Amino acid sequence: MSHALTALSPLDGRYAAKTRALQDHFSEFALMRLRVRVEIAWIKALASDPGFGLLTPFSPETLEELDRVAAGFSIVDAERVKAIEATTNHDVKAVEYWLREKLKANAEASAAGEFIHFACTSEDVNNLAHALMVRGGLEAVLLPAVDSIAARLDELARAHADLPMLSRTHGQPATPTTLGKEMANFAWRLKRARLAAAAVEMLGKVNGASGNFNAHVVAAPGMDWPGFARRFVTGLGIAYNPLTIQIEPHDALAEAFDALARLNTILIDLDRDTWGFISLGYFRQRVKEGEVGSSTMPHKVNPIDFENSEGNLGLANALLRHLAEKLPVSRWQRDLTDSTVLRNMGVAFGYCLLGYEACLRGLGKLEAHPARIAADLEGCWDVLAEPVQTVMRAHRIDGSYEKLKDLTRGKGGITREELHRFVRALPIPEDARARLLALTPSTYIGLAAKLARES
Repeated sequence: MSHALTALSPLDGRYAAKTRALQDHFSEFALMRLRVRVEIAWIKALASDPGFGLLTPFSPETLEELDRVAAGFSIVDAERVKAIEATTNHDVKAVEYWLREKLKANAEASAAGEFIHFACTSEDVNNLAHALMVRGGLEAVLLPAVDSIAARLDELARAHADLPMLSRTHGQPATPTTLGKEMANFAWRLKRARLAAAAVEMLGKVNGASGNFNAHVVAAPGMDWPGFARRFVTGLGIAYNPLTIQIEPHDALAEAFDALARLNTILIDLDRDTWGFISLGYFRQRVKEGEVGSSTMPHKVNPIDFENSEGNLGLANALLRHLAEKLPVSRWQRDLTDSTVLRNMGVAFGYCLLGYEACLRGLGKLEAHPARIAADLEGCWDVLAEPVQTVMRAHRIDGSYEKLKDLTRGKGGITREELHRFVRALPIPEDARARLLALTPSTYIGLAAKLARES
């Protein structure tokens, strides 16, 4: 029985609707479709290159038919490829045979059938298909989702740029910031990581069984094969790798997966910090009609979106880091350990997408609770020990730090009156004293508001 409830992977069961956008890039059908695209592009390139000489240019009608076959590849076509694979036990060879079968009614294309997959090893097709898969999944699905998170963080940064908030370093009350500034921190980090992921240049090759154009130069010795291969690969929108073994070494894929994992780590940090702000009451979550937070505690509004995001991004990173560490390692000129691993790229991207969507959903529910934030600040006058001792240092009072340490450390907090009594007794200029006496935990925010607004 095939049903979402019987799916082995939650990506194809519970979360199938949320990850559907990636099916167009990482399903087996998508891989077959890209293989067909590469194979057709290869025979068209051979036929159109005057230096090749073994194949005459195709007529406009045949070129149109080749393009229709590539663009119109369907589930029915994919099922036929799978049927052929059941005999060949080789997925790329099955695509080649399917293309010959598909084009046999076209006399011109059928006569050129031996040039489908000409001089290619399977990896010549696969590495280009995989590069296109990753680029497509990033540009069409993952990076737009990251952009939505960054945009929401920018909104929160601007909306709460001036809202003072108690910091917590080592979990303890510390120098105040603003809620908006903390959101701006994450927005800046995320956008920088997004640029790094987008900037990774996919690499491709089409140079035969050990990367030396061996069969190519025997069949067509007068051809500039490296130049032709470079034009072909870059024509697909992929950067050319001139030196490879049988496989393209996957270094660029590893760079992309590493970049995604680093981006995900930033979001995990955001998930945990926001979870903490909700726990402290700094953020409240808008309630959705009909939802429950606990099966036994009716009052609960749990921060489940951030928990789900953290969990799914952890799974994504486990896969991404394995992909990044394993794929660039191949025994001698080729082993097959990369093949089965590459089939899980979509799984890693799927968990990324689940994490991004959960994080965005959680961010969309957040409402600041200024009264709760202000109450925390008002209870922490000892955070002003820092500016007081710093002003004392500026006026060369010996033992400034130690005097404030004696006044505040381990006391469980001091009152406004205690701090002001200490300040009034200091031997400092009156303007400096006035500045210190005017300070409150809520106004001691430095340039946080400005930094948040200008980020």
